[in-house]
Amino acid sequence: MPTLLLTGFEPFHTHPDNPSARAARELHGLQVGSYRIESALLPVEPHAAGAQVAGLLDRVRPQAVLLTGLAAGRPQVTLERVAVNVMDFAIPDNAGHTYRDQPAGPAGAPAAYLSTWPLRATLAAWRAAGIPGHISNTAGLYVCNFVLYRALHHLATGGRGGIPCAFVHVPANPAVALAWPEDRPPLPYLPDAEIVRAVRVAAEALALGEGT
Repeated sequence: MPTLLLTGFEPFHTHPDNPSARAARELHGLQVGSYRIESALLPVEPHAAGAQVAGLLDRVRPQAVLLTGLAAGRPQVTLERVAVNVMDFAIPDNAGHTYRDQPAGPAGAPAAYLSTWPLRATLAAWRAAGIPGHISNTAGLYVCNFVLYRALHHLATGGRGGIPCAFVHVPANPAVALAWPEDRPPLPYLPDAEIVRAVRVAAEALALGEGT
């Protein structure tokens, strides 16, 4: 059975939870069309996460890749259009490192990669399911962008550049929003079940579009 690799991230910074990890855990083993979802949890440290993604791509040999992460402050789920070859962290990673103006890829790697996922079809599927969402033109310059860049680079340089690969940023969940400092502007959030549903519908949109 074809495999869809789904990843989420561990909690990071001051956030006590990460809804992307919850979604990945809940959807592990689910069959969507002809795909079976294989989930993995990534560390919030670029080089460790990049190495883990490369290992998963080589070991699992997925036919589709859906990476997810938390973007606290965004009010809706968002599909990332592009990953850029830059690391410029506003906060440390979970190893305590902060990277400034550093490349995300190896020497000679392209400046950017475009997502190979059917973004418009997924956006339409979200709207049909009553899930507000949009396409984002920046995945930031933190670990989420790094992982999307490394995944697309690994696939492209390994002769698998046609494999659908996307990154979905999800909003905060209640646990993250409740831990937000009271003296800061309120943090938008979605219930965990709605975040899981959005990720599942994204996978279903790919399967439906391929007739699987």
